[in-house]
Amino acid sequence: MNNQDFTSTILVDKTPKEAFDAINNVRGWWSENIEGFTDQLNGVYYYYYKDIHHCTIKITELTPGKLVAWEVLDNYFNFIADNTEWVGTKIIFDITEKGGKTEVRFTHEGLIPAYECYGVCFEAWTNYIQHSLRNLISAGKGEPTPKEGIGYNTQLAEKWNLE
Repeated sequence: MNNQDFTSTILVDKTPKEAFDAINNVRGWWSENIEGFTDQLNGVYYYYYKDIHHCTIKITELTPGKLVAWEVLDNYFNFIADNTEWVGTKIIFDITEKGGKTEVRFTHEGLIPAYECYGVCFEAWTNYIQHSLRNLISAGKGEPTPKEGIGYNTQLAEKWNLE
């Protein structure tokens, strides 16, 4: 059967360690609207974007210079019928050295074309990986979604011990 999970791959002129460190700097490439731990095994963090999207993610694997993996514990989208579509999906960054460069293969396991959010999520992840994460690794500056003063969910923060 054909694997339909969303993937995006970049190749950068940096070391696997530099790529690993940048991936774990989630506020530096995805969004500044993140509360919690993004660089600790079993750490949990909360992402939010206005009232449009928020999710709680647990870091399930951290192998320096090789692998970062997350599991989506909780999710809400306000623009689709099943606003929990991401729950239980996994987000994986495989890091490998290729001819003196570093390849980062991003896979959102479980994000498939049958999902209602796939089109929007495809566009968003492609931008974050191909542009923002690549720029953070290569040039030290990503293009994350800027910090907003609203949206932090205190109940979820308490539920996942983010404070």
